[in-house]
Amino acid sequence: MKNLKLSSLIILLTLFTYGVKAQGLKDSYEGIFDIGAAIDQRQVNGFGKDQIAHSILAKHFNSVTPENLMKWGSIHPSPNTYNFEPMDKLVDLAESMGARVVGHTLVWHNQTPNWVYENEQGERLDGLALIKRMEDHITAIMSRYKGRVFAYDVVNEAIFDNGEYRTSKWYEATGTEFIKRAFAKAEEIDPDAELYYNDYNMWKPAKRETAIALAKEIREAGIRIDGIGLQGHYGLESPSLEEIEASILRIAEEGFKVMFTEVDIDVLPNPVNRHGADIDATFEFEEQYNLYTDGLPAEIQEKLVKRYAELFELFKKHEDKITRITFWGIHDGGSWLNNWPMRGRTAYPLIFDRNYQEKQDIIQVLHEIAAK
Repeated sequence: MKNLKLSSLIILLTLFTYGVKAQGLKDSYEGIFDIGAAIDQRQVNGFGKDQIAHSILAKHFNSVTPENLMKWGSIHPSPNTYNFEPMDKLVDLAESMGARVVGHTLVWHNQTPNWVYENEQGERLDGLALIKRMEDHITAIMSRYKGRVFAYDVVNEAIFDNGEYRTSKWYEATGTEFIKRAFAKAEEIDPDAELYYNDYNMWKPAKRETAIALAKEIREAGIRIDGIGLQGHYGLESPSLEEIEASILRIAEEGFKVMFTEVDIDVLPNPVNRHGADIDATFEFEEQYNLYTDGLPAEIQEKLVKRYAELFELFKKHEDKITRITFWGIHDGGSWLNNWPMRGRTAYPLIFDRNYQEKQDIIQVLHEIAAK
């Protein structure tokens, strides 16, 4: 309760300091879909320049996702050690502003320590032992936040772009059984939390269809899965709106909720013209892929505004199918795209600049789309 009161006071003070001149995006989209942001420890703590993150969150967002704080390596770094404090603070902050929390993520092949897959002798666990370790992890986390976390990305990125299952250590030990068991355990521990499968490049038909087949298989086994998250790491031109729309329609057609979980728009080129989020695909830094170190040229900013407008017009068109749009970060300076697919980029993918200032042309057009 003390932390909750402190978070509320911080929000009130920052709102007073920076002002709230116009309604936030969450107000414009109320009754349409939730507007979310991914945040990390620096924004949760609100120290220094990041204190303004609290006022931005309170004004614009009614959904909060931990960017890294709930990933296995952060919250459960060693067998008998849980680092709950950062996530506790995030949940307190979200509750103080009336925002829902989406837990991200319970099971993933990245940012998971090697010990998870090994016994005390450093040997790989068999499938049953690995699933038991996974279930214990899910139980510990979801029991702590039961009734306080609205939904979870239960399993993240288990499918390759070609529609084949990712050959992760999870898959090598268990096949797809770990996915079904993760959803079953999540449903058991918190029957009221919504449960999602989450992945990038879901506009690619092969990947989308495998994800849908997986979700149907889970559902047909009597295990609950509520929705499929489309990450939404896009470029200025790719994927096309038609490709994105096809996935919205197919997922909804099969009876699953649709949400865009990690939206950002990369204006920079990259070595293979990827607009996904496979963090294993990294490259050495080259200046030719870091074009706008001194700010975006006007014509590129216009393209960024146009792209956000087109996307939100599509989202609004399908408001009956989409439950949430979450930006992957608050401001450009904190975006993961500054370091992917190569470190040292100067990225501009979000709707607030490096100084936490609104990109007013984008914000304005998003308000206008909501009002249509």
